[in-house]
Amino acid sequence: MIRVRHIAVLAAAFLCIPSAMARDTHHDFPLSDAMASADARDKLDPGIKFYFGTQKHPKVIKRFGEWGTNKKTNAFGKDDKVACEWVFLSAMLELQERAQKEGGNAVINIKSNYRGKETVSNDTYQCGAGAIMAGVALKGTVVRIAD
Repeated sequence: MIRVRHIAVLAAAFLCIPSAMARDTHHDFPLSDAMASADARDKLDPGIKFYFGTQKHPKVIKRFGEWGTNKKTNAFGKDDKVACEWVFLSAMLELQERAQKEGGNAVINIKSNYRGKETVSNDTYQCGAGAIMAGVALKGTVVRIAD
């Protein structure tokens, strides 16, 4: 009898695991927090400017094109905001690298593109966080702006 009860408890526990593993929580986190992190200040090149959503920017001298990122990071055991800020920085570094490669000095019109759904915001970015992974996808236009 005890053995049957143990098997039933284990079976119930295993049935709960897939739903916990399948968590996909969508967050809108503040850009200001992510951009002000110590890692962002250390790793983002101050020579490349970033403008989110419809933020005003200096006159565009040359457009190089629009590029997207789709970054993931390990979120196991991490707070969603911590994991999302980390993967957001990874996406920003990819946009920065593209700007440097193309000869741009700014990325404008940056928007979230999580799961192919574009979201424009001057204040937040979207992140999907699960039990194991967190992801941020961004799109932005690489340009050269007037100094």
